[in-house]
Amino acid sequence: MPEWLLVLLIVVLKATLVSLGLLTTFAYMTLVERRLLARMQIRHGPNRVGFQGLLQPLADAVKSIFKEDIIVKNADKLVFLLAPVISVMAALTAFAIIPAGPAGSFFGEDPWVFDLDVGVLFVLAMTSMGVYGIFLGGWASGSKYPLLGGLRSSAQMISYELGMGLSILGLLMLVGDTNLRSIVEWQAANGAIIIFQSLAFVTFLISSFAETNRTPFDLPEAEQELVAGYLTEYSSIKWALFQMAEYINMITASALMATLFFGGYKGPAFLDAIIPGISSWPFVWFILKIAAFLFLFIWVRATLPRLRYDQLQRFGWKILFPIALFNTMFTAFYLAFFPNAPLWILGLLELGFVALWLAFSSRPAKEVLSTRAPMGGD
Repeated sequence: MPEWLLVLLIVVLKATLVSLGLLTTFAYMTLVERRLLARMQIRHGPNRVGFQGLLQPLADAVKSIFKEDIIVKNADKLVFLLAPVISVMAALTAFAIIPAGPAGSFFGEDPWVFDLDVGVLFVLAMTSMGVYGIFLGGWASGSKYPLLGGLRSSAQMISYELGMGLSILGLLMLVGDTNLRSIVEWQAANGAIIIFQSLAFVTFLISSFAETNRTPFDLPEAEQELVAGYLTEYSSIKWALFQMAEYINMITASALMATLFFGGYKGPAFLDAIIPGISSWPFVWFILKIAAFLFLFIWVRATLPRLRYDQLQRFGWKILFPIALFNTMFTAFYLAFFPNAPLWILGLLELGFVALWLAFSSRPAKEVLSTRAPMGGD
């Protein structure tokens, strides 16, 4: 067998395994989220289909596949069909380059589909492609409410992409590389980047909630205002594909935050004194960190109310974007003028900025997030 064909088969096999893993995780994330939300709201969640409701995702999938598929008369049928596919493909592709372990740790193969030197830029580019699926879905529906919902969702995602991109520029200057494996190895040698870039992490975390359309930024689901936004005319499996893209983006965002700020597949080194080698259990630590962020996504949904659209845009442009820009300029200044200074000083200064933000942002936050109009809710 030619070597190029063998390499291609291995890439296809890994891509298939990653896709199946993400689709399975998406299916059971719907169950986990519904059960956790029910627990937090003191009620029962889905617990009838199978033992403790474990077959509920299968029942939902069967229902979505066999439910009547409606395409409205005025819709652009080709674009209407392609829009959810674009969203899902962009979501799946973004996860392909995130390293789940060191080289050769997956049965002698590398635990990632692609290894790109511009890994961070690739992830940001792929997540940005999801905007096209949302906008095209709203435009192709041939209805006013989906069009307005698509425009609003697109404006939201584009606005917060700027804050997200700026928030990690300081991190990239610190590491000096955009390869995700290099970022993980740098953290293994110097410590988790959350220690040195806490302000960047806070802005990246908030931007991730907005990018994935999760509460309190779930404006596409504001049924009190726009019926169901860009999803209004979608039904059956096409509606399920959009939901699939949202959950896969949430998983990708969790994996990216774990990789960029918390050491990726590396565990805390001090635990080796308790259990020798425990910090080198790559897949275990990677999955645990992703699960922790997914729990945070669900916890926030159960806790915070939805923002109005004007509140969302003001917060993104007047608070988040300037803070991300300030963090980038401050990190560049520190590295340029104090190249030999210890990094822990930078970490302390970052923590100080976070504390100042929390201490002095109450009045601006009240102005930006004023409740002059009723807030939406599920």
